[in-house]
Amino acid sequence: MASTSLSQLKRKDLFQQKGYIAELWVDSASSATFDVTNPATLETIATLPEMTVADTEAAIAAAHEAFQTYKKTTGRQRAGWLRRWYNLCLEHIDDLALVLTLENGKPLAEAKGEVTYAASFLDWFAGEAERTHGEVVPAANPNQRILTIKQPLGVAACLAPWNFPIAMITRKVGAALAAGCTTVWKPAGETPLSALAQAVLAQEAGFPKGAINVITTLNNVAEVGEALCKSKLVRKLSFTGSTRVGKLLAQQCSQNLTKLSLELGGNSPFIVFDDAKIETAVEACLLAKFRNSGQTCVTANRIFVQEGIYDKFAAALVERIKVLKVGNGIDSGVNIGPLTHNRAVEKAIGHINDAKANGASILLGGSACQPDNLQGYFIQPTVLSGMSTKSLTTREEVFAPVVALYPFKTEEEVVAQANDCDVGLGSFIVTESMPRIWMVAEGLEVGMVGVNLGILSACECPFGGVKESGYGREGGRHGIDEYLTTKSILMNVMG
Repeated sequence: MASTSLSQLKRKDLFQQKGYIAELWVDSASSATFDVTNPATLETIATLPEMTVADTEAAIAAAHEAFQTYKKTTGRQRAGWLRRWYNLCLEHIDDLALVLTLENGKPLAEAKGEVTYAASFLDWFAGEAERTHGEVVPAANPNQRILTIKQPLGVAACLAPWNFPIAMITRKVGAALAAGCTTVWKPAGETPLSALAQAVLAQEAGFPKGAINVITTLNNVAEVGEALCKSKLVRKLSFTGSTRVGKLLAQQCSQNLTKLSLELGGNSPFIVFDDAKIETAVEACLLAKFRNSGQTCVTANRIFVQEGIYDKFAAALVERIKVLKVGNGIDSGVNIGPLTHNRAVEKAIGHINDAKANGASILLGGSACQPDNLQGYFIQPTVLSGMSTKSLTTREEVFAPVVALYPFKTEEEVVAQANDCDVGLGSFIVTESMPRIWMVAEGLEVGMVGVNLGILSACECPFGGVKESGYGREGGRHGIDEYLTTKSILMNVMG
């Protein structure tokens, strides 16, 4: 089925099975390879180079050499390349979505949505490329003048996760390239094909040799990551992934005080108050919970529902979820695809069993499944009611289509429960009360709050968290600042 699907690509060159260094498609220095599998069917769809530290150092060197001239390009030049890349993404949206679905599993309609979302960052940062200006600072000494300029940091290493393999690349490298940095990409080993397809389009858009380099690895991730962190030529590293790995990268980057931005784990509360419109709350919950089969960093993990509408909301949610179709993402009508690997299925089942042991009841689903006799990593959409705060899901992301419902009484109680965790990335509120919106939004210890909706990200909006969800922001006007340094210039104007 995978080979048949790949034959549908209009542009065959968007399917690459090599790494990319200094405008060359290359194998690993060790000649080792790894397979990429379709999580819906477990079929091998590609074999890629298992790249090494030596390959990583070659990519860094290529990016560093390119930076010596790329940093001198104008913002308008860089904006032009980004906009051409943006247009190419939209022109080839069907091919990009198909590659994404085959390696990640998400339904084609959702994959097309990610391509559009990913492209929006290229368009946004094309605009920001021409707005990276400094300022004139009034000097206390009348004989001096002070001004600042913003300059690119240097080589930027961009480490992307498997759940949004196109959008997390463009959100990082769009900002880096707009700022005047050159880049080394390290996509997740489970989903490298989308990044490689983007490299094809970026090259076609006109970016100069060495501005973009892609390292592919599945088994050498630790060694490659350490090489990127400890290289003196890498001046910025951006990572999206787990808090555990983020802490390790922070330790490694400390050796050279490499500038670091981290978008790490979350445990998003989704809070439904008594005055909420049930239909609004249910639809927002579906979007916040089931996008990418529940595998997003801001997915609604703890669904807090006020007692007055708890039963009504739970019943409406179950009825709405019952009509969702689980299956292979390339098939029509599929709403929920597979999880990315078997460990994710085992983790989700562990969370369900733990919730039951702590008194929760299953309103829907509750087990792994094989829709249409597929052999992939599927789990039934599941709704758990009466969750205890002692349950595993209270402390950990389930990262699966598992809805965990927690009843609460008062606003003060639910804000305290929502904040009672080590991370703080996203959160959601559903209420018709404007005073409550402000009070709860300001009281939640998170980086982002969604009000009466189930999605938190847009290219123009800064994305990031607090506490152990990391630091730094991606997207928005703040995103490009992560790749720039401010230089002050003081001048004596008296003879």
